[in-house]
Amino acid sequence: MLNIEKKTDGSSLNIALEGRLDTMTSPQLEETLKDSLDGVTSLIMDFEKLEYISSAGLRVLLSAQKIMNKQGEMKLIHVNEVINEIFEVTGFSDILTIE
Repeated sequence: MLNIEKKTDGSSLNIALEGRLDTMTSPQLEETLKDSLDGVTSLIMDFEKLEYISSAGLRVLLSAQKIMNKQGEMKLIHVNEVINEIFEVTGFSDILTIE
């Protein structure tokens, strides 16, 4: 299960994820991003309550990063050790901005 909390402030979008970002829930995030990224120059994704991310979740992040490279910046905050390790093993820590 994945809970997505979305806050927009002008051209800034903050998305907080809670639960698991996997094959079942990735389309949900993909849809949310697709509907929300128009005109957004700053995308902040809060992973404080995210427990797990699968390759499907990584793919969604990658496509969001590609969009944001064209129109602004994307950063991930409150990334826990488990997910940070996944980012490091997959090389995503070099692609994504993690604070």
